[in-house]
Amino acid sequence: MSAVARPGLPSLRALRESDLNAVMAIEVRGYPYPWTRGIFIDCLRAGYPGLALEEDGLLVGYAVLSIAADEAHLLNICVDPLSQTRGRGRQLLRAIVALARDRGAQRVFLEVRPSNAPALALYHSEGFNEIGRRPRYYPAAEGREDALVMAMELVADDVVTMPPL
Repeated sequence: MSAVARPGLPSLRALRESDLNAVMAIEVRGYPYPWTRGIFIDCLRAGYPGLALEEDGLLVGYAVLSIAADEAHLLNICVDPLSQTRGRGRQLLRAIVALARDRGAQRVFLEVRPSNAPALALYHSEGFNEIGRRPRYYPAAEGREDALVMAMELVADDVVTMPPL
């Protein structure tokens, strides 16, 4: 049996408006202050690229990216809490970074809560570096929480060969 046909293997495809019921169910499980359906609709209708991660025909994760000039901004990435700790977030992050690279981005930015240790560890392990802080960026139970701003420089995958001397 081919790897493509094997059940249980996650697959990626473009995120669509028809995914939003499943996206919203994951969003409210994944975040104490989730995005609204309207925010997702606005992003998709504006042409922001998004990815859907499916497993056994069910949406288990998604990511939304904006790209302007040579910079990409990871606006939202989430794996269903019921499907976490299986490498799905890493798979989704790598795919959305590859999409940014394919669309001409030279760097990717994101914000993350300092209290989100698993996400911070993932981003660091994938090559993102902290470059700043946005004070009081996120809503929190006790007021507001800062955001760490992280960035990754993208390098071309092309191998440069030296001509013979």
